[in-house]
Parts: sequence; C-alpha cells; structure tokens
Amino acid sequence: MKIGTWRVEYTITLIIIYTFILLFIPTSIKTTVQAGHITKWKDTYNKINYLQEAILKQEQSDILTSLKSKTPDEREDIIITLIKPYFRLKETKVPRRYKVKYMDKKNIQKDDFYYINEYYFTENNMIVGLKDVDDSDTRDTIFLMTFDINGLLPPNMWGKDVFGVRVHADKVEPIGREMTIEKQYYDCSVNGSGKGCSNFYLIGGDFND
Repeated sequence: MKIGTWRVEYTITLIIIYTFILLFIPTSIKTTVQAGHITKWKDTYNKINYLQEAILKQEQSDILTSLKSKTPDEREDIIITLIKPYFRLKETKVPRRYKVKYMDKKNIQKDDFYYINEYYFTENNMIVGLKDVDDSDTRDTIFLMTFDINGLLPPNMWGKDVFGVRVHADKVEPIGREMTIEKQYYDCSVNGSGKGCSNFYLIGGDFND
C-alpha cells in the first residue's frame, strides 16, 4: 500500500513539473528573446540618430532635402551610400522568399504603404529594408527603412523582430511616434499591427503577448 501510494504521489509530482515546464518555460524563453530584440532595436536606432547627426553636420547639409529632386533609383542609391558605412550593407540582396508579417499575423499586401520590395543584408546578417516613398504621401516622408534584427530567422514580424523609421527631409523618426500612447500600446499587441512598437519600446513601453 505504501509503495502504491508513493508511486501515485511520484506520478502526480512528475505531472505537475511537466505541466509547469510546458506552460511557463516556453513563455520565459520567448520573453528573454523578445527583450534581446528590443535591446538590439534600441542600439540600431542609436546608430540611425548618429547617422542623421553626421549627415546634418556635413557641408552639404541639404543632402536629404535634395532627394526630392532625384529619381526613385537615384534616391535609393544615395540612401544606400549614406547608410552603408554605418550598417555595413552587403551587395547581395535578400532572397524574394523573405516575407514580413504584421503582429496580428496578417500578410502585408503589395499595395500597402509598409510593403517593401528591396531588402539588404548587413555584415552581422541583420536585414535592412528600403522603400522610396511617393511625394504625395502625407507627413512628407521621403524614405521608409525597416530593420529585421535577427535576419532571416523567424518570426519576421513587425514589433517582434522587425522595426522601422520614416526618413524626412530634416529628420528621421521611428514609426509610431505620430500615434498617441494609447494607440501605440494597442498596436504593440497581438491585436495590432506591431508597427507602433518601433517607437513604443524606445519610450519605455513593454511588450505584451
């Protein structure tokens, strides 16, 4: 009887331990990985700020403003030339099979403002996306830039490992800065697109699965 009771208690203990591992350990790992992505995004944004300051301090400080008078291909070449030393872009472009999704798992359609056709690898295998924005776009954005912090590795999703900025004639700002705090909080959730996370994390917001 005692042996049988011991076996039952032992089995119950194992079930409890297994259930704990199943429920909590994966979440803990995901949380740690996400925290790492956020840290890398903050470091990347600091580089972008440094790049912006370096450009504006040059004698030809109107370099971003002059982009408006260029063709889309010329603008892209200029932007690539500017960011290449800071992000060490490779000549090889990212394969077409690479796709980015929103945080609510919806696909990004080709007619979407955030659909990007050209992606580049950096030397540390981060993926940088570049998109020339039509002059008719509101808020005077010239270029859209995205950064997939862990490259081809999943989830390749806005707010998880993909973040971005808008390049204006006189500044660079994280996507989501134009949103209210409440909208950023909602957008940076499984019910939102995840774009607002680009600014939300920079101002101290926390991720919420």
